[in-house]
Amino acid sequence: MSRLRAVAAALSLGMPFVATAADLTRVASSFEDDDPFGLFIDVGIEHTQHRTHILRELSSPVDQTGRAPQELGSALSYSQFETRLNFDLAAGISQDVEFSFGLPFVLFRNEYWDAAEGANSDTLSRGSNPNGTPITNTNPDGTLANPSLFPVPYQAYRAGFGNARFGLAWAIFNQKRDDTKPTWVARFNYEAPTASKLDPSLDTRDDNPRTPVGDRVHKYTLSTALSRKIGLAEPYFKAAYTIPVRGPGAYSNCENPGVGLGAPENCYENGWDRAETGIQAPHVLGVVVGSEFQVIDNPRRNIRLDVRAMSNFVGAGRYYNEMSGALGKMLYTTEYLQVGGQVGLTARVNDIISIRGSAMFLYNTDHALTAEAPGQDTNEDGKADFEDIAGNPSNRNPSFDYRTDLASRRFFASESRDLRFDVTATFAF
Repeated sequence: MSRLRAVAAALSLGMPFVATAADLTRVASSFEDDDPFGLFIDVGIEHTQHRTHILRELSSPVDQTGRAPQELGSALSYSQFETRLNFDLAAGISQDVEFSFGLPFVLFRNEYWDAAEGANSDTLSRGSNPNGTPITNTNPDGTLANPSLFPVPYQAYRAGFGNARFGLAWAIFNQKRDDTKPTWVARFNYEAPTASKLDPSLDTRDDNPRTPVGDRVHKYTLSTALSRKIGLAEPYFKAAYTIPVRGPGAYSNCENPGVGLGAPENCYENGWDRAETGIQAPHVLGVVVGSEFQVIDNPRRNIRLDVRAMSNFVGAGRYYNEMSGALGKMLYTTEYLQVGGQVGLTARVNDIISIRGSAMFLYNTDHALTAEAPGQDTNEDGKADFEDIAGNPSNRNPSFDYRTDLASRRFFASESRDLRFDVTATFAF
């Protein structure tokens, strides 16, 4: 017996190997001697809750170079609730090679903004017009008309089909076939921009009818995962990288220049095309480490406990974030880190049906929600700031809003966290 087999036997207290794969390394396989065609059908319901404490800069800027001010004040309490149905099909097209397809349907995606504890009138004040000029419209008594950016409480409602998913997976090593090696899977997933376009400028406070949820972005995800069955445990590791590419008809803030744009006259002019003014989805790098444990070990009926830790790095970009629904546009968001974990339980009812339930928690590090640059870096000093637009109005960023993107008026996400619960039925053929 090799050293690896000896260690495995010791850890498993003499239990024999069971040739099953962890959820992350499951691959449908066909043309097997005892199973000519492999197929998995997953049908599930998923509910997500996202909550964020939104802060706003309150101190006056030192100058107009984008230097960070020193004071943050509580502005808003934000929450989003989403429930979706997921349908996924994975079919073996060869030995250890799988083709998959998935389609989600968002039953509802509801967003709510409310004043945070300790918030005052200044935390949501307009301060100026989007282009930085003073507000001149007043009420008959001399007070400012509509002094707030938007009314609070505020809400938005959306629903509809999500983007279709396609994937290819290859089990380079398969422990079922060779128990001296772990199961090692390489995947390529593609999310197509099939869902109707989300328009953040639409007022969706009336939840009938609800508006679409599509971002119109191609997403290409490369991932690799390894798992190793050792007695009653099967530890695993996964790394994934998602590359977004703007798709046809992707939203641009210039489609609705009257909603919070500081230089709408530059839309589609002077180099400010749809690529520069439109959605810029973030790159995402993720890592998962965990293990499945056989709670009840039976060849036909078993229960498995899945415990994992995870972390994602979400890059900077302009997309729909926690303030977009209220401000009516895509907003430039700085990078942040997600850390958390998940606990799941899978019960195999018989040879065909398995039921899986899981709960996941993620904490998101603090990041800016309104961080548009005033213009492009024309003087090549490594930063885009007000020096780049001085005397050059054609270089002004159309999306830059003096009310929310200027240092001393920006919004930040703090104490941001996600909870997700899902239940999925798997039919294996």
